[in-house]
Amino acid sequence: MKLPAAALASAIAFTPLVAAAQAPNVPKLGTCVTCHGRDGIGTSPVFPNLAGQKSLYMVQQLELFRSGARKSEVMNVVAKSLTDAEIEALAAYYEGLKPGP
Repeated sequence: MKLPAAALASAIAFTPLVAAAQAPNVPKLGTCVTCHGRDGIGTSPVFPNLAGQKSLYMVQQLELFRSGARKSEVMNVVAKSLTDAEIEALAAYYEGLKPGP
């Protein structure tokens, strides 16, 4: 059964993850690791790698997703719940990771 993107995003946003429990104390990281991986490498070819991404770029993109100016059924729902501080923490975390192959 294929879930609509909004339902998938809600499920991702509210599902506790074992990986998040093992991750550094970064708010909402558990939501991101589902698709983008704890190590910043996408868990599927359709999810972009975030490891090593510049934090300024990530902050800008997450703010655009949150406002709806950048469209993505999943990311608009996920980013809507993020505070400015959470966006900054997530961006700093992924910038600090070594980029993948």
